[in-house]
Amino acid sequence: MSEDTRQSLSDLKDLAAAAAAPAAPVAEAAAPAPVVKSTVAVLREREIDAQGRSYATGRRKDAVARVWLKPGTGRIIVNGRDQTAYFARPTLRLVINQPFAIADRTEQFDVIATVKGGGLSGQAGAVKHGIAQALSKYEPTLRPLVKAAGFLTRDSRTVERKKYGRAKARKSFQFSKR
Repeated sequence: MSEDTRQSLSDLKDLAAAAAAPAAPVAEAAAPAPVVKSTVAVLREREIDAQGRSYATGRRKDAVARVWLKPGTGRIIVNGRDQTAYFARPTLRLVINQPFAIADRTEQFDVIATVKGGGLSGQAGAVKHGIAQALSKYEPTLRPLVKAAGFLTRDSRTVERKKYGRAKARKSFQFSKR
């Protein structure tokens, strides 16, 4: 196509006018069509079990959390106890509720989680990771929000193993000259 016959389609009116224009000659139709990238995100299917819950596994440090998410009043139960009893520190409860705050779904879902391994901080991070994954499985439209916040990425930082001939992973034993 020549420069003067090309048109930019910036409006729906331009699109309607281009559709109503006569067809291009056959010689020009053989030229490859420009590649147009679509901005429409491909949605995933909802993953819900027979009880209406979505399940996900969250991991952080040495902690592994199994998380079930269902519509409710905002109760979070960790290992059979309420979140305020299990995670006594307010910062840990804040960490757990971050995915709901980002997705603007506070007090709309009940969470039942079982956590094993690690300390309280790692367990809170594992529950957060599991909640974020379960939320994106329950409502696939929230996945871009939760992913942009970085909650779907597993934090791979773990404790370095202890080496032989060392007191810890890198610390050496106390030096003695004599």
